[in-house]
Amino acid sequence: MSKKIFVLFPDGVGLRNFAFTNFKEIGEDSGFEVMYWNNSIFPLKDKLGYDEVVIENRSIHPKTGTLNRARKRVELALSKKRFNDNVYPTYRFPLSFKTLRATLKSLFVKYHEVTRATPKGWQNLMDEMFTAERSTQRYKDCKAQLVEHQPDLVFCTTQRSTQAIAPMLAAQDLGIPTVCWVYSWDNVPKGMSTIEADHYIVWSQLMKDELLKYYPKTNPNQITITGTPQFEPHYDTKLLQARDQFFSDHNLDSDKRYICFSGDDETTSPLDQFYLEDVAKAVRQLNTEGYNLGIIFRKVPVDFSGRYDEVLKNYSNEIIAIDPLWEPMGNQWNMVMPTKEDFKLLVNTCHHSDLVVNICSSMVFDFAIHDKPCIYPNYEQPQLKKGVRDIGQNYNYVHFRTMPKDAVVWALNKAEIYTGIKSILDGAVNPAPIAKEWFKVINQHPCNMASERIWEALKDFT
Repeated sequence: MSKKIFVLFPDGVGLRNFAFTNFKEIGEDSGFEVMYWNNSIFPLKDKLGYDEVVIENRSIHPKTGTLNRARKRVELALSKKRFNDNVYPTYRFPLSFKTLRATLKSLFVKYHEVTRATPKGWQNLMDEMFTAERSTQRYKDCKAQLVEHQPDLVFCTTQRSTQAIAPMLAAQDLGIPTVCWVYSWDNVPKGMSTIEADHYIVWSQLMKDELLKYYPKTNPNQITITGTPQFEPHYDTKLLQARDQFFSDHNLDSDKRYICFSGDDETTSPLDQFYLEDVAKAVRQLNTEGYNLGIIFRKVPVDFSGRYDEVLKNYSNEIIAIDPLWEPMGNQWNMVMPTKEDFKLLVNTCHHSDLVVNICSSMVFDFAIHDKPCIYPNYEQPQLKKGVRDIGQNYNYVHFRTMPKDAVVWALNKAEIYTGIKSILDGAVNPAPIAKEWFKVINQHPCNMASERIWEALKDFT
């Protein structure tokens, strides 16, 4: 008899890895019955024809959000103390004191950050959060769905979401094995884990070591290394379009060579539009010197700020915007859902661009798979003022400490955007091979076998 696996989507972040790749088909070919336990707003049955059990009640306990913010700050304070490292406070989001309600919540969080930065204090906050979630109707509804459908295992597709707490607790309280996927390469040091599971699946040995370092109550035999399905589409040659077709589809000039500027969110890079402008100025200068270049601008999917509009207008001869194929399903940023078609667009954007310019994201790896180099700007903009985040702190984060210095071309001032692009196009430098070696540290290779390895792990857990 086949084993039934509940694949839990607490939100939409797991869709790209576990609904839009071949993950489901590989699981079914391995003899599993795959059922999506869907708490996201993406209708899997309607859009993809996948079997799903929908969690209709999305109301977490009123205390959970505040407890989780306190838990995260305590965790970061504890890491600062344990490792004598000032990077951890830079992961904190600012507290709000705009209203009386917000002020009371922030004072609660701050009190716990100061007084409970101990392993016991952290665990007490986790226990309070779990107790609160167990008291909700949502927890009871999740438990009833598990009793009705009787899965052999629950596989949670992110450790970050408070929406995951009640479903995972319900499974654990019924004795159903639980597995948690650690979502991103930078998540572990940032205090992003809101749930505890029987087993964890991670990208790499590096991530396993981090889990053991930051969560010492975890045992090594609870953690399995598989790599991530996130990069698998880059190895699917069926997704590749001919250059003429890709250029025709997106109104690109077939006589030009293109570089990609991959945008960042407003938190990571609040002045991102000015870095795009610097790239456009460099391209404009290079074109006067006989280079025939254009820029493909791929914004971060959840950015609807309009902050790039003036640059796109002023440099319309240099920049073509090709928006990610994500679909708004509400009026908030976290209601913008990815689509399967965007994988094809991303793959071809990487394949048909000569290089990428980006502020500190994992897009360096997407392009390295296609043997394309990356430029990381790392300089302040003159528009930087008090209260605006400097991008330079991003490169000090823990997950960049594995990075070889020459895995990218660094632009430490505006002029080095120009010289960096020129040196790459002229063949004077090519950091892509070094970035590929760095990628082997970040993600288990071969990269195109991650889904198979995940299913092998799940087989061992049932």
